Amino acid sequence: MIVEKAPGKLYIAGEYAVLEPNCPAILVAVNQFVRVSISENKTGTGLIHSKQYSQDSIHWVRKGSRMVIDNRDNPFEYILSAISYTERYCLEQHIKMNVYDLHVNSDLDSADGKKYGLGSSAAVTVATVKAILRFYGVKFSNELVYKLSAISHYSVQGNGSAGDIAASVYGGWLAYQTFDKKWLEHELATKSLSSVINEAWPDLKIELLTPPKKMKLMIGWSQKPASTSRLVDETNANKDALETEYQTFLQNSRRCVLKMVEGFEKSNIALIQEQIKINRKLLQHFAKINHIAIEIPRLTKLINIAEKFSGAAKTSGAGNGDCGIVITDEKTNVAALEQEWQKNGILPLNFHVHQINFAH
Repeated sequence: MIVEKAPGKLYIAGEYAVLEPNCPAILVAVNQFVRVSISENKTGTGLIHSKQYSQDSIHWVRKGSRMVIDNRDNPFEYILSAISYTERYCLEQHIKMNVYDLHVNSDLDSADGKKYGLGSSAAVTVATVKAILRFYGVKFSNELVYKLSAISHYSVQGNGSAGDIAASVYGGWLAYQTFDKKWLEHELATKSLSSVINEAWPDLKIELLTPPKKMKLMIGWSQKPASTSRLVDETNANKDALETEYQTFLQNSRRCVLKMVEGFEKSNIALIQEQIKINRKLLQHFAKINHIAIEIPRLTKLINIAEKFSGAAKTSGAGNGDCGIVITDEKTNVAALEQEWQKNGILPLNFHVHQINFAH
């Protein structure tokens, strides 16, 4: 029995802008995991089973009179895509295919199955890719796992930056910049999967960051789940109408995140906190011009409470629910802050940053 795991992630800064080339974001991997176990099946009929998702609900929309199912929130779609691309890669290495059972178990949702917004679809993709490669005895690097997972995930979601994939593969704190999607689509259509994986991907940047010693990350959960893929659809639909506003948002976000990276390089917590506050304002403006809700009232409350205790806080990820993050230093009374959160229906999540020591 082979077991592989991948951590969840949280966005610290750079959301929405990260969908575009040359717009960095900062993410962190957290110590909540998706575990995928794989074992050979001798009966000839393999099984894919998930503890969490046996009763999954599906979303659908009406396109004219047609009913169209949105499978992007269905974890099985990501698992099947990860299997399909990873096996295609293995076949190109002349590996003989086998039948197996795959079991998925996740900490990334709450006990009653609500999503925290930790990137469970990315983590399940990464863990599945690693499990299949290990099952077939393929030696793998972080880069191979990232690229196979990014292709698998993107082929289901059709949007997104794959920053959550990078966090699940590399762990720790990282600065991330997405690859050129048009280029990737063209390469996949015209070349073998192995050669696309061996190429340098234009614009892609993944850099590990070292946080300042006294800096602490706090996470609060709004207890309201959100759907990233649908929020991203809505903002994508507005892009052309808002061309100049959108470009300004991208430039400001890029400047803000690069300053924040500098804060990591110089171990300057105050600089990081200042940019967290700036990024929050940028996202609030972005939400306003797009007529979407990123910072719902419960998340505003989370942020206001954090600021009262001298923390710098903002929404994390697509917003509209899920989590808020706080960057604190030694001045922050963490216990009092958490107590006040709880009084206001915000659940402190006691997760820690997950470092990956990669040795294969």
